[in-house]
Amino acid sequence: MLRIGFGYDVHKLVEGRTLILGGVEIPCEKGLDGHSDADVVVHALMDALLGAAALGDIGVHFPPNDARFKGADSCELLKQVVALLAKANWKLGNADLTIVAERPRLSAYIPHMREKIADICGVGVNDISVKATTEEGLGLAGEGIGAHCVCTIVVRGQRIVPLSKSCGEFL
Repeated sequence: MLRIGFGYDVHKLVEGRTLILGGVEIPCEKGLDGHSDADVVVHALMDALLGAAALGDIGVHFPPNDARFKGADSCELLKQVVALLAKANWKLGNADLTIVAERPRLSAYIPHMREKIADICGVGVNDISVKATTEEGLGLAGEGIGAHCVCTIVVRGQRIVPLSKSCGEFL
């Protein structure tokens, strides 16, 4: 059995905060404003995972008005989401994440983000895709950073078998 989830998050860039994306600290003069560390990449992934399993969203599990999550490390929260999925007999199949940011340039940090997320989720690095794009000066226009995520979840202990070449002829 396979399910698909979608997640999205966005936060405003502000002075005096560390920029963390995909669990990786990124050198930047501004960071993202939020109750936790405001890691939009991990937040989008958590929402996609929770949505695919019909377990609510991150606001339900980690309310922004709860002092326990003030300044929280989003990777630690992701570990809790992975545990929630496991309890419901689900695990991540794969995730495709897109970061939307005018700045900073992120390509050098993407391999580390993929490794960190894969490690936390208990999957191979090739099961995690992270891409970055800009909005060509439109939309967020440098005021914030957003992230989109599409993921699959599978029943624990099950493996997704790729279609054979002969099956592809029928698609």
